[in-house]
Amino acid sequence: MIGRLQALMRWGFMRVEAVFNRAFGDRLNPYYHLGPLTFFLFWIVAGTGLYLFAFFDTSVTGAYQSVEGLTHRQWFIGGIVRSVHRYASDAMVVTMVIHMLRYFAFDRLRGFRAFSWVTGVALIWLVYAAGANGYMLPWDQLAQFVTTTSFEWLDWIPLFRGSLIRNFIYDSTVSDRLFSLLVFIHIGVPLLTLLLMWVHVQRVPKAAMQPPKPIAVSAGVMLLVLALVLPVVSQGGPAHMAVVPSQLKLDWLLLGLYPLVHAWGPAWTWALVLGVTGLLLVQPWLVWRRAGGAARTLNVTVHPDARHVSARRGETILEAGLRAELPLQYDCRAGGCGLCVCTVLNGKFDHGPYQPATLTEAMRERGQALMCCAVPLEDLEIEVETLEPLIKQEFSATVVSMERLAPEVMRLLLQPPADLKLDFIAGQYLNVILEDGERRAFSFANPPMQRPLIDLHVRRIPGGRFTGHVFDGMQVGDTLRLEGPLGRFTLREGERPIVFLAGATGFAPVKSIIEDAFARGITRPMRLYWGVRQVSDLYMRDLAETWQCEHANFRFIPVLSDGAPGDGWEGRRGLVHQAVLEDFPDMRGQELYACGSTMMVQTAVPAFLSHGLEEGACFSDAFVLNAPRAAAAESTS
Repeated sequence: MIGRLQALMRWGFMRVEAVFNRAFGDRLNPYYHLGPLTFFLFWIVAGTGLYLFAFFDTSVTGAYQSVEGLTHRQWFIGGIVRSVHRYASDAMVVTMVIHMLRYFAFDRLRGFRAFSWVTGVALIWLVYAAGANGYMLPWDQLAQFVTTTSFEWLDWIPLFRGSLIRNFIYDSTVSDRLFSLLVFIHIGVPLLTLLLMWVHVQRVPKAAMQPPKPIAVSAGVMLLVLALVLPVVSQGGPAHMAVVPSQLKLDWLLLGLYPLVHAWGPAWTWALVLGVTGLLLVQPWLVWRRAGGAARTLNVTVHPDARHVSARRGETILEAGLRAELPLQYDCRAGGCGLCVCTVLNGKFDHGPYQPATLTEAMRERGQALMCCAVPLEDLEIEVETLEPLIKQEFSATVVSMERLAPEVMRLLLQPPADLKLDFIAGQYLNVILEDGERRAFSFANPPMQRPLIDLHVRRIPGGRFTGHVFDGMQVGDTLRLEGPLGRFTLREGERPIVFLAGATGFAPVKSIIEDAFARGITRPMRLYWGVRQVSDLYMRDLAETWQCEHANFRFIPVLSDGAPGDGWEGRRGLVHQAVLEDFPDMRGQELYACGSTMMVQTAVPAFLSHGLEEGACFSDAFVLNAPRAAAAESTS
């Protein structure tokens, strides 16, 4: 029964959210920001409440007159503030209830989320209590009704035995001390609410507490318009205990239960409140909607850096990643924006509810999922488009060695500080920070196990600021400012044969990956096609040939593009990607890693894809001259 109700509610929410997406865009859909919007409304209620309190007389005889003076004598400020205070309180109830219903509909209340669910139920009742208490303070006819009904309701509790309502039989029995207590409650309950709101979000990874600015501004304007069009005023004159209020306009959002106290009696009203509250509180422990085995922690491997995070039962991939402090991209957290799309490489999962326009059938067929909705059912291996390193550091390093590997290639060995823990993954790069803050990117040419030294291969760029300095001015002992590690050009786990395509100093990250693979005992077949213009550009040819002799699963194929007949070269000639296609006219089943100039990569990758290479098995990193983002050559002018 509950499962069917949740399915019906999910259906409704998804369609309403789709309409709002078309109207406002997924990033400004208020349904995706109900929690932050509630925080924003709370601060409006708190701010306007402080202003009202500054002019409020806490005595029984002065309360009504102070509110009337505030409302009418300074209507342009006080009257508007009073109205905004009331409407923001109502709006807060609306956002909280919708937020709760939405989480119930999507079944996001079990396991680790039970804590947030239970505290959320308590928060709703605290807001109701604060709102009802606020209606007591103007001490008009409505305040009289709310106050007497509240204490009649409370007097049903055996602890009080009718002692509370005695304070409201006559006007003379309502003392200033009692009225001051009501004011104190109206301050204390919101403070407790704020504390519980903070506690409530502690189990939510990277919980947002402020809505996008356009939503906040729109909400503020809406409240202001309501305050001007439907100003809040006192009802029926001052409270008079000898007269029973007969005609009142109730705030049904905050006072909807009060007519039931008179219609049903306190006992049945308590039964309704306690029954609904109990039913809400036990929801996280009722039968699971999703089938599953014993509760256990699942492992999610996130590529390109092969980072491992644990996922609790019922936890989405995004929640698990954020809890592990992975810098994943996301926005709506509700399957509407598509920013958190990933590719599932291995493992079973539940896609969860999402907008069909965001995750199309074609995307699903390619193995893509939305991390904010997808729930692992077993250990998963996924890949995301961008994933910056967990630890990106800025540090200084000393040049300890300079070796000219070729006429236009310099090898730099850098020594970072002894106390620096520089964890990088084979294939990543770092930035050299110049004096004016500009950055030049170079790949690690050494594998991670060869730390602490950093090995860089620098190719001279005609007119280049940094590379010109390396060849013409740099000396051993100089200090460089560096930033890293960075990048996602790293080896993926798998069983496919690997084809490496390196152009010029694109050999540097490939060297790091290959040596790391050898050290880790990877036995997958590997071929390295290294394309250069002339023989002298094969600056580590001997090393690559040594790999071929020592490792049966490795082959080295150098390719010259500009060599002339008679230069003594007996190897392959032409464009390096064409050499690959000559050997593999059908690229299906291969895994490709290409690093080199933009032209090389942009020419090679489409050619490989047209020959059967799968998109999910093609990884490339192109270095661009005169740009701060590069992989293996200087980005300089």
